[in-house]
Amino acid sequence: MSAKGKTGRKKASKGTSNSAKAGLQFPVGRIGRYLKKGKYAKRVGAGAPVYLAAVLEYLCAEILELAGNAARDNKKSRITPRHIQLAVRNDEELNKFLAGVTFASGGVLPNIHNVLLPKKSQLKAGTANQDY
Repeated sequence: MSAKGKTGRKKASKGTSNSAKAGLQFPVGRIGRYLKKGKYAKRVGAGAPVYLAAVLEYLCAEILELAGNAARDNKKSRITPRHIQLAVRNDEELNKFLAGVTFASGGVLPNIHNVLLPKKSQLKAGTANQDY
């Protein structure tokens, strides 16, 4: 009699995701599906979704790190849209990249125009003498 059946077979193991293979947190398979479904090109190479996922993950990590620093500076433990706004607008490259972006509930950067600041001569005198 021949040995038929399941003898000698390995148990089917779960496959490794493309994200895990690339060492990324962002979903490579989903980004690849979106690239194909979006009809950006007739064909999509195997490396394109990996590269795009890596770029998106890097940008998110950069913004979240700066926003976390802004939250810590304000003695908060939770990142809010205000912290993201402060982080992006205070970073030269991110500000240029996200120039046309409006953050909901982000507020504005604190800024006082130079014309509105008191004159240096008045500061030296100690008290601001104003004639009415």
